[in-house]
Amino acid sequence: MGTGERPVRNDLSGIVRGAVVQSGSIGQVTINSPGPDVPIPSQLPPPPRSFTSRDRELSLLRQWSDDEGPLVAVISGPGGVGKTTIALRWLHDARDSFFDGQLYVDLGAFAPSGPIEPEQVLEWFLLALGVRPGNVPFGLAPRQALYRTMTAGRAMAVLLDNAFSAAQVRPLLPASGDSTVVVTSRWRLAGLSLDGGRFIEVDPLSVDDSVELLGNIVGRGRLAGEDDQAAELARLCGGMPIALSVVGARLSAHPRRSVSREIGNLRNDDRLATLTLDESSVEAIFDVSYTDLPIPEQRAYRMCSLHPGTVFGVEVAAAAVGGLADDVGDSLDALVDRNLIKEISDQRFRYHDLLLLHARRQAEWADSEPDRQAVVRRVVEWYLNRAVDADLVLRATRRRVGQRFHEDREPGFASHREALEWLTDERHNILLAVRSADEHGWDGLTWEFCEAMWGFFLHARNYGDWLEMHAMGIPAAHRERDVVAEACLRAQLCFALTGLRRYDDAIHEGHAALRLIERTDDESTRAMVLGELAGAVQGNGDLAGALAYLKQVKEIRAVIGTERAVALAQRRIGEVLAELGRHDEAIKALREAAETMSSLDRALRARTLTSLASVYLRAGRGSDALPPLTEALGVARELGSTRYEAEALLVLGDFAWQRGDVDEAREHWAVAHQAYSASGDPKAAELADRLTRTPPSRSSDS
Repeated sequence: MGTGERPVRNDLSGIVRGAVVQSGSIGQVTINSPGPDVPIPSQLPPPPRSFTSRDRELSLLRQWSDDEGPLVAVISGPGGVGKTTIALRWLHDARDSFFDGQLYVDLGAFAPSGPIEPEQVLEWFLLALGVRPGNVPFGLAPRQALYRTMTAGRAMAVLLDNAFSAAQVRPLLPASGDSTVVVTSRWRLAGLSLDGGRFIEVDPLSVDDSVELLGNIVGRGRLAGEDDQAAELARLCGGMPIALSVVGARLSAHPRRSVSREIGNLRNDDRLATLTLDESSVEAIFDVSYTDLPIPEQRAYRMCSLHPGTVFGVEVAAAAVGGLADDVGDSLDALVDRNLIKEISDQRFRYHDLLLLHARRQAEWADSEPDRQAVVRRVVEWYLNRAVDADLVLRATRRRVGQRFHEDREPGFASHREALEWLTDERHNILLAVRSADEHGWDGLTWEFCEAMWGFFLHARNYGDWLEMHAMGIPAAHRERDVVAEACLRAQLCFALTGLRRYDDAIHEGHAALRLIERTDDESTRAMVLGELAGAVQGNGDLAGALAYLKQVKEIRAVIGTERAVALAQRRIGEVLAELGRHDEAIKALREAAETMSSLDRALRARTLTSLASVYLRAGRGSDALPPLTEALGVARELGSTRYEAEALLVLGDFAWQRGDVDEAREHWAVAHQAYSASGDPKAAELADRLTRTPPSRSSDS
């Protein structure tokens, strides 16, 4: 080294790949690079061509991707609901964020050869990341270690499609904090929560989104002029993208085929078999999920599908399966995890429409007709028994005809409110159970439902349900040749028809019931019939006739010795006297009835107090009306009776109106109107007219 020359250092810092050339003083160096040593994989399948909607799912994925750290998103749902489509749409939209590459594998959860082992997937991923075949280590642990090294610090996306378990996925998670992993599975894979997983459950498409997807597949013009038919087609496909795609492909392949023809094909008894095109079969997708289930879960899947409705609870599921609720609950949880049913609230479940068809098809193949009939009967009887338990709480002292009311029974409900809430929740299923009993010719069960639901009807006044039930129950009692039961049901129908102001029809039913009961010596039922007939003639304007009937009822009840029933007749007499303008007599009768009811029936006392307050208002004694109204409203709310609360609010509105408080009156009437409207009560129309004709006071506009 000459004088004035800088010393040459022979050390090198940093990471170097390939050959290193050391040199002294040179003029110019040109290096030709063969390209990056580590390839950038781009394995994602193409983006979906007919993607529709899914705004909620995409929004969640975008939101999560903005957070710091790695993202593990688990997209679960039943087969054919569009999980992979969502994953691909989002990953392609965000592709620029994954500049170090994208990896993809179908983990084959339901492949004939079984799910792919993570060790095999790691070999594929390492090769894609540039590891030479001879340098891929043997065994899961070494491959996982090298995979983490190769992905460290890299912004990558990994799509793990059709995963079988969290254990299958866990070794495939990259080490980088900039990585994004999307897992799709028919199972929930809750175990990935330990790895920071975030979860999306994919539901079927709405009808509007389903029609949009069909339009994207077949072309918008193809559906022009057939909007209603396209919506019906969407409903028959249950919002499942796979089903919609099959139908859309058929329409595309047959340009002259109408949408109506496809609807006709899907309305047959074998809809699932119709949803097939070449290798795409909705039924085959569901079959794979079903055959993978353990035997107890398969049985639960089949048996619960025979429930008359799509929504059911764990206790009735236990009745269907014929097991204990805890054991069946475990099976239902497993079905939820596999997205074969959906948990819609605590211990309440629902089938998707097409999965329900599939489960029932499996039951037809695996279970004999007598076995399936036995399942349905157990379910129907479970609902009837629970309805009986509830009615015993709601109307503890009422005389009943049905055998179940006279059996030794454990208390089914702890309170009036609890019984009402259960009946409200199960109202639709109970109606379906009655239909099922009627269809199977179980006449005794059919008419017993009508008696068991009486207490609930008095609170809820679901007139449509009541008329339908009795259209089945009365003929069933007649076929059973149970004269007393038929008379009771006709009296109940008379009451409902009176509430609907179909007075002539009500009187017809009342007289028919009276003719039946006159063939017996059953004075209690005769008093019941006369009481309902009194209401019908009262509504028809015959107040004297109503009063005469009610006095007969009171006399019969007094002889029989039913104190509550005597008080009920006394209340009804007071209400008729009020209509006759005999206010002092009405007030006396109602106060006596309310006093008797204080120790017998709080619900009936509340209704009596409401009637008493109404008479006070008619008599110009508004100050006397408020105390009974306040008590009545409090009891109704405590019991959870929307109907009785509405009755009190209606009179409370009248009270406010008399005081000149228009705004308060409208407020009470509006709430009452909502309750009456929900049950189809004609009083709703009267209240609507009041609200329309009664403008709010000026003070409320300021």
